[in-house]
Amino acid sequence: MPTDRTLERLANATLLVPFEDLSAPRWALDGLADGFAGVCLFANNIADREQLRTLTRQLESAAEAPLISLDEEGGDVTRIGHLTGSDYPGNAALGSVDDPALTRAVHRALGAELHGLGITLDLAPSVDVNTTADNPVIGTRSFGADPELVSRHAGAAVTGLQEGGVAACAKHFPGHGATYQDSHEETPVIDADVDLLRRRELSPFRAAVQAGVRSVLTAHIRLRPLGMAEPATLTPAIVTDLLRTELGFDGMIISDALEMRGVSGDIGIPEAAVRALLAGCDLLCLGRFVYHDEIVAVREAIVTAVRSGRLDGQRLEQAAQRTALVRSWTTQRRTTTEDPAIGLDGARRAVQVTGELPSLHSPLVVELDAPPGAAVGEVPWGLAPWFPETVRLSAERERSDKVLADASGRPLVVVVRDAHRYPATRGFVTELCRARPDTVVVELGLPAWRPECGVYVSTHGASRASCQSAAEILGAAGTVPIS
Repeated sequence: MPTDRTLERLANATLLVPFEDLSAPRWALDGLADGFAGVCLFANNIADREQLRTLTRQLESAAEAPLISLDEEGGDVTRIGHLTGSDYPGNAALGSVDDPALTRAVHRALGAELHGLGITLDLAPSVDVNTTADNPVIGTRSFGADPELVSRHAGAAVTGLQEGGVAACAKHFPGHGATYQDSHEETPVIDADVDLLRRRELSPFRAAVQAGVRSVLTAHIRLRPLGMAEPATLTPAIVTDLLRTELGFDGMIISDALEMRGVSGDIGIPEAAVRALLAGCDLLCLGRFVYHDEIVAVREAIVTAVRSGRLDGQRLEQAAQRTALVRSWTTQRRTTTEDPAIGLDGARRAVQVTGELPSLHSPLVVELDAPPGAAVGEVPWGLAPWFPETVRLSAERERSDKVLADASGRPLVVVVRDAHRYPATRGFVTELCRARPDTVVVELGLPAWRPECGVYVSTHGASRASCQSAAEILGAAGTVPIS
């Protein structure tokens, strides 16, 4: 039996930890020196690109090749662009264009930018098949609802990111696209049978594995037809049998954040960590708010599990070895030239317009607010940077007749985000379009609901690049200056 000190270092090698500030606290730096596999950065750790590069240099100095990771999907989910919105279109936009070469180029540029900032592991792409339009956690993060399309772009995205110089991570295994619940809050249940699961959910993961993805991230979902009593992250039949054996993946398996209620709400984070390792996970993403004392408790739980015989020491060594292999890969990664224009070019190609745009001289632009998802966070969206007099209001609290009065004698542009998910928004837009059939509706989310309006513009995402693309379309029809 290894010594407690050896076990502690092996346990540390399975931990991907967060911290609160713009610079790393002493406990995090000491932890990296003592074997933490790496860190996961969030918006609270990033003020701007210069500060981020200073931070990653600080982390690099603490240990040899730590994993420095974040969720940078492009599109709606961005950390480096959390103050302005992403410069890259998201997966739904790229899927709507359906040009795998574009998807590869966009992700290569994103990977090159992350590489230049000192990031070594990107927890992207999302390769979920979004078959449920009302899915509260995936939506525009998915390339689409067709497994073959998603598979094409999964492979392209993985290849592009890794050509850019960062390890990619296909998520959320075995597929979060058919859920109606958010695993940040509860454990979603999928009723797909095994055959459907293989044809639909698993297809993009096969493509990602074939493309050489360095890591796969598990989902906190339960597959009822498989008789699963626990989330996939904690289920050996999913993590080991399905991913390792059936799909042949031999890289690093990462748990989704263990602070999410869908996995640890009833058992606590330390117990979830032990069960995830037992299931076959190698790297434990602890989440956004799990700091020093809780990390110590997680490590102690892992050591205790090995000491008691509950967790095989060889399983812990195997997990530590897999994280070490990815860390080693990041030191050998090639660099590539970043293409700063590809993001906006791709977003422009994704914009779809139905109807003939009227002259839009001095329009009233009204945005109907939508709550941010847990994965997205508070990231700016909308057309205000290009239409400074844009009004944002709540469809539940405001009256449509007030908007109609304000728009008297002026073109009316209404901007929504995932209108299909919000009955009040749909009702508000319907009232406006009924009174003003010439209304231009701009959908910055999934175009799953289309009102009867004069013109319908869809961007398939609310990144800054996608919003600018919509603004250009509207500005080209009138005299609105585009900066």
